[in-house]
Amino acid sequence: MLLLSILLCIPLFCLPLYIVYKPPQIVIRALARRYPDVLWFVDVVAAEKVIALTIDDAPSRFTPEILRLLRDHDSHATFFCIGSQVTPNSLQAIISQGHELGNHAMRDEASVDLPPDKLRVQIEQVDEMIDEAYSELGIERQSRFFRPGFGFFSNVMIEMVQSMGYQTVLGNVYPHDAQIPYPKINARHILSMVQPGSIIIVHDRREYTTRMLQVVLPALKRRGYEIVTMSHLLSLGKSTKRREN
Repeated sequence: MLLLSILLCIPLFCLPLYIVYKPPQIVIRALARRYPDVLWFVDVVAAEKVIALTIDDAPSRFTPEILRLLRDHDSHATFFCIGSQVTPNSLQAIISQGHELGNHAMRDEASVDLPPDKLRVQIEQVDEMIDEAYSELGIERQSRFFRPGFGFFSNVMIEMVQSMGYQTVLGNVYPHDAQIPYPKINARHILSMVQPGSIIIVHDRREYTTRMLQVVLPALKRRGYEIVTMSHLLSLGKSTKRREN
């Protein structure tokens, strides 16, 4: 009887963990309704097989290899940059290949734990770095996207970020690659969850990310997906809404 009780309890314990690891679309859409000022995905018509690839914790010594893989597979991404990791010309190298920069604050820490005034200063500091990189290349900056460190946010944070002209971006496909260093497992996770309009979250600054992308990028291409920046995906979502209206 005791063994039976334990066996019955295992699914109850594992289910919440599974929902966090691989949330069903009903959960994602509930979050989107609860927090409409956060981007979780973009509604596009199913025939438009387009997804956004977002890469956190950039730049790093692995960024050049990530850029090469994206170029080889005719793909583009939005790189969420940590200001303390920026080196001379590192941001320009990303922009010059048709990618996009987002703001991930100054340090790799939980943004939600920072006092709002300190987070504001960090966002402003990174914003200046991004502006300077675009300006040096003579390229117009299309959008201002912010992703909070560690992915946690508060209503106060969202309101502050909006007041600064930023849109907060999370996503609906996250293989937890910041915690799980197994590229094949992470690749399977992404490929099992992606759908038109998805926002994929992966991380720079890790050697195994390049090995994961070596699997994911060609697999998505074989399925007919176009892999684009956040700005590109968002423009398709808006155009879809105009057509429906």
